[in-house]
Formats: sequence, structure tokens, C-alpha cells
Amino acid sequence: MADWTSLILIILGLGLFEAVSSIDNAVINAEVLRTMNQKARRWFLLWGMLFAVFIVRGLLPWVIIWWTTPELGFIGSFMATFSSDPAVAQAIEKSAPVLLVGGGVFLVLLFFHWLFMEPKHYGLHHEKFFHRHSVWFFAVASVILAAIVWFTLKLDPLMAFGAVLGSTAFFITHGFKENAEKAEHELLHRKESMTDWSKILYLEVIDTTFSIDGVLGAFAFTLSIPIILIGNGLGAIVVRQMTVGNIERIKKYKYLKNGAMYSVFALGMVMIADSFGLHIPPWVSPVLTFAILGYFFYRSKKEIGKEIGMETIMS
Repeated sequence: MADWTSLILIILGLGLFEAVSSIDNAVINAEVLRTMNQKARRWFLLWGMLFAVFIVRGLLPWVIIWWTTPELGFIGSFMATFSSDPAVAQAIEKSAPVLLVGGGVFLVLLFFHWLFMEPKHYGLHHEKFFHRHSVWFFAVASVILAAIVWFTLKLDPLMAFGAVLGSTAFFITHGFKENAEKAEHELLHRKESMTDWSKILYLEVIDTTFSIDGVLGAFAFTLSIPIILIGNGLGAIVVRQMTVGNIERIKKYKYLKNGAMYSVFALGMVMIADSFGLHIPPWVSPVLTFAILGYFFYRSKKEIGKEIGMETIMS
């Protein structure tokens, strides 16, 4: 019974984290879809979402597990979840620290970049202070990476390499995201038209880039690929509903992005702690995610109530 409760908690936590961390992706999808004809929209919302769920969010974690545990083989890395062979479990456990520290570094850098560099609605008092000192992000990122590499070198050089790969993945995907935002602005405002198929291809590339955050964060919940696929798939379906629904209503919950980023930081710290041998119970990640996102959802709803009250007074 406890195992089933833990499993359901993990899947729901994965789905919630994927949905909230993909809000920016949903906004871009909705804005680009408005410029496309009805047939192209339907095609993207059906086949494009199937690609996003089963190919990107299914294949990417599979490839990551395979890369960190090459002795299992490509098929074996997927089937390892169902195997009761002690040798398989030992192989995954041995390679897990490399994956966890790399993913943890990626998520921690993602959080600090948001905290220092990105425009935001200030949900907590300290956010304004850090945003005013955005130039310090690169110093903080360098110190974090140097400290983690120093300590991991004493345990396992491969862990140190994993940490460096995590930072490399962050800066590469960050570059893609910045380019995506510029491309979206040009696509929506330039005079020359772009074919619907080109827009669909653009959206698929953007979705792949944005999905990396959710896929790496998923490893803080579990190393089981089928469970990641179910949880992230559930979150991707919610993102689709946000895309076709009233995206403007979602935007009103102004602190949801804050909640997503604090969840990213918490999951990153869980992964790093786990990589150093501090085994965190599996229920910790989903409970942290529910608590953090619940708090910022409450803050957002409270803010909406205040705005409605002010509008009523003004009218």
C-alpha cells in the first residue's frame, strides 16, 4: 500500500512540475498557433503533442540513462526498470551519482539565472535585491561549479565530469532559449510571412529545448523511465490544455513561474545531496514540489483578488 501511495505521489509530482515549469512554453505555443490556419493547429496539437510526450519526454531520459550506464545497452537501459537482477540494480546505483550531480548542477544554475538575470514579478522580498545585482550571476555560477567539482573529484572524477556536463548543458540550452525568444518576436512582428509547416517545425524545436528542464528535474523524483514517461506525459497533456485554453487566464497567476523556479532549486539540491550519498526518501521531491507550488499559487490567487477588488473600487 505504501509503495502504491509513493508511486502515485511521484507521478502526480512529476506531472505538476512538468506542467508549471512549461508555462513559458505554453505561452509561446499559444501565441504562434494564433498565426496558423485551423488545419495546421489541429495537426500540431495532435501529432506535435504526441511527439513531445513520447519522443522528447520519453526518448531523452532513456538516452540519459543509457549514456550513464552504457553496460546495460540501449534496450537494457529501458528494461532495467522492470528487472529484478541485482547486477542491473547495482549498475544503475553505481552510475546514478554522475547523472544526479549533472542534473542537479543544471537545475541550480537554471534557478540562479532566473533569480539574478530574468525579469519577474517579485514574489519574495529578496528577489528584487538579487535582480538589481544581476552582474553577479556569473561569479555565483562559477563558484558553485568550482565547489562541486572540488568535492566530487575526491569521490569520483566521473562525478566531476558530470557536474561540468550539467553546466555545459545549461549554457547551451540557455542560448537556444534566448534565440527562441528573439525568433518568436520576429515571427510575430515581421512583415514577411512564414509557412505553417515552418512554424510547426519551430514549435517542435522550442518544445524540445524547454523540455530538458522537466526531464532533468524528473530524475529528482525517480530513475524509472516508465514512471518519468507517465508523469511527464501527464504534465505535457496539461500544457496542451493550457495552450488551447485561455492562456491569458494562466498569465494572471503571476507567481507560478516563481514557484516553478524555487521547485527547480529544491529538486536540484535534492539531486546533488543524493549524488553525495545522502539518500533522500522518494516522497521528499513530490512533497516539496506540492508545497512550493501550492504556496505561490495561493500568493497568485490572493493577488488576483486584490486586483479585482481595486477594479471594483475604481469603477
